[in-house]
Amino acid sequence: MPRVSQQQTDQNRIAIEKASARLFREKGLHGVSVAEVMAAAGLTHGGFYGHFSSKDGLAAVACANAFAHSSARWDQRFTELPEREDRRRAYVEGYLATATRDRPGSSCTAAALAGDVARTDADAPVRAAYLDGVKSMVARLASVQPDAGSPAAEQRALADVATLVGALLLSRATKGDPISEALLASARARLLQEGLAP
Repeated sequence: MPRVSQQQTDQNRIAIEKASARLFREKGLHGVSVAEVMAAAGLTHGGFYGHFSSKDGLAAVACANAFAHSSARWDQRFTELPEREDRRRAYVEGYLATATRDRPGSSCTAAALAGDVARTDADAPVRAAYLDGVKSMVARLASVQPDAGSPAAEQRALADVATLVGALLLSRATKGDPISEALLASARARLLQEGLAP
């Protein structure tokens, strides 16, 4: 059997990471099997252990990559918006949109994996990746506060992240009832009102 080139090996790993990031956000860490990830990546189940030692290791990599992908998207979006207030508004409106609620596989990792990560062991690799991702979200939101760089801005950013993630989670859990849209709308209104420059 011919050996797979290093380039093909690298492409396979990227395909596994992308498929797992989407599936873990859609179905949770425990709702996806290794076989399902590999099938979604267009690969056979047997090839998994040539890339990862365990599903736990893959979960950590997928979590970190999903947060990094989101950060890169926001970095790109922010280059188009020079003002902090516009950046914060875009973040809040984009995060608390119906489309974000309805596409968990391509949206916020913090919301998609919060419950699963909370139930993992303290030393699970995915916990460290998740923590880094949440800290990155806080830093991003602190940077778009009117008084960015101050301790008060970081405190508001912590509250913003908690409100954003909580509202998105509740909206997903109540989808199909009018309260789902109301949760998104009320959180948006509160955050945008609180984000106005003093």
